[in-house]
Amino acid sequence: MSDNTEKVNVKSEAWEWIKALVIALALVFLIRWLLFSPFLVSGQSMEPNFYDGERLIVNKILYDFRDPKRGEVIVFLAPDGRDYIKRVIGVPGDRVKVEGDTVYVNGQPIDEPYLKEAIEAAKARGVDYNNTNKEETVVQPGTLFVMGDNRSHSSDSRSNAVGLVPYDKIVGRAEVVFWPLSHIKLAR
Repeated sequence: MSDNTEKVNVKSEAWEWIKALVIALALVFLIRWLLFSPFLVSGQSMEPNFYDGERLIVNKILYDFRDPKRGEVIVFLAPDGRDYIKRVIGVPGDRVKVEGDTVYVNGQPIDEPYLKEAIEAAKARGVDYNNTNKEETVVQPGTLFVMGDNRSHSSDSRSNAVGLVPYDKIVGRAEVVFWPLSHIKLAR
């Protein structure tokens, strides 16, 4: 082969690598900023289901196509400017009331299988799992009533500091715990 042919092949191969890298970076940017985002759990408000230091993938696009549903775990921008992770308890039009360890939606106690073991363990110690009652609240249009799973250590819709969460403050739904590796699971 001539030197010119080798130079053309090297330039062509280098150009192909550059194009592949640019496309890969563009895809990473699109996926990271538009579709999914990592989130770091900070604090104990979602124990026993999510722990301080765990890292999650948050689906940022889902709620562009449908509204949040009861029981889903969401990340949202709180009034204090930080991202919070909480569970959706009430959707627009719901009436939510909290008495001890029981949460009522529209007058009916809700089933919370994700807290069953924690509530039973607290009762075995002779204490309520939840220590913050809440008078009935009507969830306004375009907002959600959210609570942390660790009810006695959660700043959530029961407090005036957080209150009802407007839809436009929702970052997305928690999908997967990916770190630490020993904690990998679907975020439910």
